[in-house]
Amino acid sequence: MKKLMAGIAATAALASMAMSTPAWAARDYVWAAGSSTVFPFATRVAENYARKTGKKAPKIESIGTGGGFKLFCGGMGDGFPDIADASRPMKRSEWDACKQHGVTDIVQIRIGFDGIVVAVDKDGPEYNFKVEHLYLALASQVLRYGKFVANPYKTWDEVGAGLPGNRIQVYGPPPSSGTRDAFVELAIEAGARKFPAADAIRSDNEAKFKQLVDPLRKDGWVDAGENDNAIVQTLEKTPGALGVFGYSYLEENRDGIKAASVNGIKPTPGTIADGSYPLSRSLFIYVKKANIGVTPGLREFIDEFVSDAATGRGGYLQGRGLIPLPAGQHEASKGIAASLPAFARPAS
Repeated sequence: MKKLMAGIAATAALASMAMSTPAWAARDYVWAAGSSTVFPFATRVAENYARKTGKKAPKIESIGTGGGFKLFCGGMGDGFPDIADASRPMKRSEWDACKQHGVTDIVQIRIGFDGIVVAVDKDGPEYNFKVEHLYLALASQVLRYGKFVANPYKTWDEVGAGLPGNRIQVYGPPPSSGTRDAFVELAIEAGARKFPAADAIRSDNEAKFKQLVDPLRKDGWVDAGENDNAIVQTLEKTPGALGVFGYSYLEENRDGIKAASVNGIKPTPGTIADGSYPLSRSLFIYVKKANIGVTPGLREFIDEFVSDAATGRGGYLQGRGLIPLPAGQHEASKGIAASLPAFARPAS
């Protein structure tokens, strides 16, 4: 009887251990997925983390911000990433999807700034856009004589005096991309709001405004995938075409491409950091707090990401095109990485 009771107790203890050990503890590496803009920064951090710690290098995937959130929010366990890389804030609908699948206590960490660049081949003409030019050229429907109509414009000089007469042809990221989302908000929507009739619709019914304004045309905008380097290469091979991508890709390819100005401002580290360049945005990583202490190396990887050496002013990511946060904001991000507070449900 004593042996039987001992066996039962041992079995119960093993069952208790199994229940208390998360299923995803089997994965022995950090996994981050998401933004193509954050991808080169996360990859560099992963290289330095692996070199410093001797641990297995994290898996970094470039699948777009939207794709990253979808995978991140799919559930807990080793089949889902520890981190979502993002070039825009998480939306309320994405936060709700996370909660629905048991992903709670999500930590939002701002890592720096980026500018969305509208670029052309280095031998191409100079483009000096206003945001309303980008709206009129690239939206599927545009205001014309007070009504929304299918976009009739074929060349840039039709939407703005002084712009080149080249055909409107822009290669950019697909709908799953945070860069696409930010470009629509900062360029297309901002451009539409320059027209009182469109701005009045937004004030009255924002959902209707977005439905009318946000879709991009299919005969002038080309979804070029999540590989921003492929867009750069397309510009070099397609005279007259323009491309939309993150600032770091401009920095890495200045020998072959150049940036247009927007509202009279060129994208530079200074104009992006102070917000004077209209197409500026913040970059983030989102972390599953429950995976800290479970996924080997996750804590160390996050610490490396927010370290002075990586994202601080003069850090190695600045050399790759990341615009550092002001000192106070950088210290705040380090504090969030240390204390891991869950962020609240987004307002929209």
